[in-house]
Amino acid sequence: MITYQNLYLEIRRRLRKAGFPGADLEARELVCCGSGKTRQEFYRDGSMYTSPATEAAVHALADRHIGGEPVAYLIGEWEFYGLTLDVNESVLIPRADTEVLAEAAIGYVKDQGACRVLDLCAGSGCVGLAVAANAPECQVLLGDISEPAARVCRQNIRRCGLTGRVSVMTMDALEPPPRGIGKFQCVVCNPPYIPKADIDTLERSVKDFEPYLALCGGEDGLDFYRAAAGMWKEVLAENGRIYFEVGIGQADAALRLMRGAGFGGLEVLPDTRGIPRVVYGTAMEAV
Repeated sequence: MITYQNLYLEIRRRLRKAGFPGADLEARELVCCGSGKTRQEFYRDGSMYTSPATEAAVHALADRHIGGEPVAYLIGEWEFYGLTLDVNESVLIPRADTEVLAEAAIGYVKDQGACRVLDLCAGSGCVGLAVAANAPECQVLLGDISEPAARVCRQNIRRCGLTGRVSVMTMDALEPPPRGIGKFQCVVCNPPYIPKADIDTLERSVKDFEPYLALCGGEDGLDFYRAAAGMWKEVLAENGRIYFEVGIGQADAALRLMRGAGFGGLEVLPDTRGIPRVVYGTAMEAV
């Protein structure tokens, strides 16, 4: 027999030995998932003994994670900007870097009062939901080409208690906007941006488990920036803004595309490591 605290320490040791930098958090999440406990119950019951079945279940989850499967998919949820969101293999796992995109858009939208926001390439809906949760006067539309991703968005709208202000529509960001979609004061977009040839170089946990459709941005990784800066500019209201997350080394190319499409007020924002992560611009006149 082993206590919950010692089981946690054992799983943490295994993950550290396997080279996982987030072993502390991941071990806790695996113990909670395998035991069916909340985090609060885990901390409360740390000195209690687990059952052999629970110990086996937690070690089985650790085996899968060490084999490459992301913790977020194993436990079925992940944290983003203070929200706990459902995730599965249909959507990318929300990253801390993407909180830079959410924070920038929230700061802008809060100043707009009652307005409409489009989260294009929404995935789990994490960015649009963070905007809606922190800018209570706005209405948000989550758009993604994947119907399984749209289902995850609907689950997360309900989970976050935002049914009245957030809706979902399937749409293809590489095609012109659907007719009748209307105008938006703000568009946020964290598109697929990995160049096709680079997909095989990604960590196994990404390339083998996260959706290819949400990773590949075409031959040079810029297909979605071209489409959004060009075709999707028309959904922006006058003086509306579009915010993009960009991959490492892509900020300048994204800015050139936006400048060529007639956007003004172009800016670049770094992530927590100082890497250019968000670019945004303003539609200087209504289309």
